[in-house]
Amino acid sequence: MPRDSKGLIWMNGKFVAHDEAKIHVLSHVVHYGSSTFEGIRAYDTPKGTAVFRLDRHMQRLLDSCKIARIDCPYSLAELMEAVKETVRQNGGAACYIRPIVYRGHKTLGVNPTGVPVDVAIAALNWGKYLGADALEAGISVKVSSWRRAAPDTFPFMAKTGANYLNGQLIKLEAITDGYEEGIALDYFGFVAEGSGENIFLVRNGVLTTPTIANAILPGITRDSVLELARDLGMEVREEQIPREALYISEEVFFTGTAAEITPITSVDRIPVGDGRVGPVTRRLQEAFFDVIEGRERDRHGWLFPVEARPKVQRAAKKAR
Repeated sequence: MPRDSKGLIWMNGKFVAHDEAKIHVLSHVVHYGSSTFEGIRAYDTPKGTAVFRLDRHMQRLLDSCKIARIDCPYSLAELMEAVKETVRQNGGAACYIRPIVYRGHKTLGVNPTGVPVDVAIAALNWGKYLGADALEAGISVKVSSWRRAAPDTFPFMAKTGANYLNGQLIKLEAITDGYEEGIALDYFGFVAEGSGENIFLVRNGVLTTPTIANAILPGITRDSVLELARDLGMEVREEQIPREALYISEEVFFTGTAAEITPITSVDRIPVGDGRVGPVTRRLQEAFFDVIEGRERDRHGWLFPVEARPKVQRAAKKAR
């Protein structure tokens, strides 16, 4: 789990000390979950620190704001530069980045009209989200009793704070029952995603994942895996997946910024395949980390370098 940064947090265009990055207890976001946010990773590469798919993450943040009717006061270019500067100000090393847009403090009430919109960006030290051994050994999961809501109730294409109460309940139930994570079904009983991860299945060499219509977040790591799988010549399908397909798949894995590519070795105490991490998962893991850690050419343009800010060179005045 993350260790809080003790450095600087970007708030509304200015950097403040970690312990001074505060909001009012009566802020709208505290009472009504009126926020959108992102999770982004910056990785160490041979050419220096680089942010993974920064453009897609920040565009999704703005898309989430639009869906949630939150007017973000910053442009895409401004947000991207703010993320890079936050990494620089906190040492310029690999980190987990959390941008958040939220309704602040003015008046309470469900109607947010006139409530100011604030933006903050933090850089955290975050290891392997599902445990130190999860990427190598895999994890056990359960199908949750909590489902994703019907498509006309919550906007699951938006990454909003309010949506994540559902994810919290899924996660807490799984942990209480002795699993590392849970899988949500959608309103109609088809496989959706984890509490905060997308999911893939492998059967007969075919890679499948739920569609956007299955109440899932359009994950950026999910999109990256789809691209990598096509590059490797794999057959890929986005389709509705029944629950029982989880039990007869040869491989199952989660994807996400925090989870990266995490194998699932059992579902509801039923081994996935032979109960070990499968070859397709391993191949995709290797392809993914080869790109983000700079061992392979970044042919898709996914890495955004965090260069040191250049010093301003002042021209010397000519002697008169």
